Amino acid sequence: MMKLSAFATALTLIGLLQSPIAVASSSEDVANQPQITYYTLEPDITTNYVTQGKRLGYIRLQIDLMIRDQKHLTEIEYHTPLIRDAIIEIVSKQPEAKIKSLAGREEIRRACQDQVNRLLLAETRHQPVAELLFTKFLYQ
Repeated sequence: MMKLSAFATALTLIGLLQSPIAVASSSEDVANQPQITYYTLEPDITTNYVTQGKRLGYIRLQIDLMIRDQKHLTEIEYHTPLIRDAIIEIVSKQPEAKIKSLAGREEIRRACQDQVNRLLLAETRHQPVAELLFTKFLYQ
């Protein structure tokens, strides 16, 4: 019984001695990792989409951008008009069937994300947008 308690005490001491080293190395890793942040395009985007017949189709989007690193947030804010224009251009050319389907909505989202990253690459020499999210997608 004495050997078992001495062994348990030794394991506990070894664990306590090693834990500050593990905590220090993990905190250094966290400090070096980029901090993801979100940016909401304000105000919501409202535009037309292509319909059949004489009826007009309207769509209202609220868009959040997931930014890879918080240090790129000022660049995103500066280029917001360029980003909004690119999204409006893509959405306004979409047919009604694509706007109303879930698969079509995903294609539009991907197209917008790709175009935004292409434009920002040309302007800032990096692609800071990890994801473009439609947090509101209302059509009429």
